Amino acid sequence: MAVLSEGTATPLKGIRRVASRRMVQAWAAPAFSLSIDVDMTRPIADAKALPGVTVTDLILAACARALIAVPELNAHFADEVITAFPEVNIALAVATDAGLTVPVVHGVEALSLDGIAGRRRDIVVRARANALTTADYEGATFTVSNLGMLGIDRFAAILNPPAVAILAVGSSKPTVTVVEDSIAIRPMAAFTLTCDHRAVDGAAGAAFLAALRRELAATITG
Repeated sequence: MAVLSEGTATPLKGIRRVASRRMVQAWAAPAFSLSIDVDMTRPIADAKALPGVTVTDLILAACARALIAVPELNAHFADEVITAFPEVNIALAVATDAGLTVPVVHGVEALSLDGIAGRRRDIVVRARANALTTADYEGATFTVSNLGMLGIDRFAAILNPPAVAILAVGSSKPTVTVVEDSIAIRPMAAFTLTCDHRAVDGAAGAAFLAALRRELAATITG
């Protein structure tokens, strides 16, 4: 039998250590997931028409509007207490050379689309330069993980406690679908919502996804 070398031991520290603890908390929660397929024709067109704006920015904006419409998902659960918030602070999963990190875009509900794009660019640049501060990780009321640009079609994300919900976004793929009683090929993406069942029920999760689909269909160019 081959004998393994000693290898390289790397203790977790800083944000990765905190993330490890939160993952353990997340697995202890009674979570459930709901999925819908979303026609991304309008967001893709808007992102092409608006300099500096990405599909992720449009998803963040749509999430903020959907969370205002369904505030049960813009909340924390801790110590048997559900706390809903008026402001929408969305944690965004960002891939870096050091691994995945989840900084927060604060006050999304009050920002213009350009404002969202600017804040998203700022945290992504600083995340990849290892220049984020503790404040950049604090106060998330909801989380979005978009792995579509990495070629992932569909996935369910792990909760980010104490937030009660997280949205996983897959890649947009040309798909045969029915549009107004006709067959069409549209770019469809899978959106999977994972919720903490202690704080959110299936009806609220379904209402959020329905609101999100409407908002993405109505994104505004200009």
